[in-house]
Amino acid sequence: MSVLTITEQNFEQEVLHSDKPVLLDFWADWCGPCRMVGPVVEEIAAQRPDIKVGKVNVDQQQKLAAAFQVMSIPTLVVIKEGQVANRAVGARPKAQILALL
Repeated sequence: MSVLTITEQNFEQEVLHSDKPVLLDFWADWCGPCRMVGPVVEEIAAQRPDIKVGKVNVDQQQKLAAAFQVMSIPTLVVIKEGQVANRAVGARPKAQILALL
């Protein structure tokens, strides 16, 4: 499955009402560590059809970033059944991101 762009408009449908766990990557274009995590997140999306992966651009989706209290990026948040199940701040290797799931 490909990575979804999550916005305020599709958040409820794609994340809160998802029948699969959702991995959200809060990121920004100017963030160096985000550029390191991005390809890993895309690889996970391609390899794991059992989860949904979404990216939230914090500059464009400030309300979502505030709702999740994102103070530093990249921030990875796992949502299961509409609830935050796990989160991590900072660049992580693939194994650590998978461990969040």
